[in-house]
Amino acid sequence: MTSDPLTQSLFLKACRGEPTERTPVWLNRQAGRYMPEYHQVKGNTPSLDFFKTPELAATVTCDAQRILGVDAAIMFADLLPVLEPMGLVLDYLPSVGPKFANPVRTGEHVDALKVVPAKEGTAYIAETVRLIRRELPGNIPLIGFAGAPFTLASYAIEGQGSREYLHMKRFMYGDGGAWKVLMEKLVAQVADYVLLQVEAGVQAVQIFDSWVGCLSVADYQEYAQPYTRELFRLIGGKVPVIYFGTGNPHLVDEMYATGPDVMALDWRTPLVPTWERLGCVAVQGNLDPIVLCSTPEAVRRQTDRILREVGGRPGHIFNLGHGIVPQTPVDNVKLLVEHVHAFRTA
Repeated sequence: MTSDPLTQSLFLKACRGEPTERTPVWLNRQAGRYMPEYHQVKGNTPSLDFFKTPELAATVTCDAQRILGVDAAIMFADLLPVLEPMGLVLDYLPSVGPKFANPVRTGEHVDALKVVPAKEGTAYIAETVRLIRRELPGNIPLIGFAGAPFTLASYAIEGQGSREYLHMKRFMYGDGGAWKVLMEKLVAQVADYVLLQVEAGVQAVQIFDSWVGCLSVADYQEYAQPYTRELFRLIGGKVPVIYFGTGNPHLVDEMYATGPDVMALDWRTPLVPTWERLGCVAVQGNLDPIVLCSTPEAVRRQTDRILREVGGRPGHIFNLGHGIVPQTPVDNVKLLVEHVHAFRTA
């Protein structure tokens, strides 16, 4: 057995379903706007420049791991800049968030999209990984990430955040041929982007399917599942792959069938019953992130509820069921991590 501290880290052992002396914990959006140190580093830097400046992205990644004491770091980045080399014009606007100036609305728009090698279109991400890996403690794994093809397609078609998914669903239902071409291009672009992160030094990858909960089971099977499965085929077997969606309890079985190593569950999904039904090696989750906006006692109580339910079963990675929101008190986040670290089953 290797004595490599990364390979034998609590997080990676849990990804493999191996017993650990305590439950590992890391948190979605653990580096973010709730943390004063984040704002000190970002200053007035525009969001897109921030994501694409390796020194800044590496600093906030490592700051969050150090301040919180979590068992893994996740690369600070965003899902959408990977679409820029393909020909989409992206900006981050106050009170709007990410917005594409030229959303994909027709088959001709899809045909115009290019698949660009990640080393050419997103070389900054490899440098970000290398800088983070150089600064992280030797026993702390680094998680890379990317958006799932369905979620990236949804953003590209809507052009910005959406509640009704009108443009996306109209396109998806109305032009199946163009949808297929779009998804195939996204699979190729994202796979190369993820593999570049692996080559640069990440120890795991999380694939975010943030919009997938808007689909029915039948629509997921037709319009998303084949492409996610192909993505996992292309990137699998190198580092553990975590698959995360939200608002998706009805889709968990079909999502797991795409082949991830770890299934991440949102807070609406019963953790242990779902784990047992799927038969997966490892699960991640699944505290409601808004608990962290409540009282310290609520944080302890809700954290204990999940940990007692799991009962120390190998393969559990404690996390939130979505990301930390900006209004979250930092002290509550630190308390959560400390409480998970201190918890022991009887």
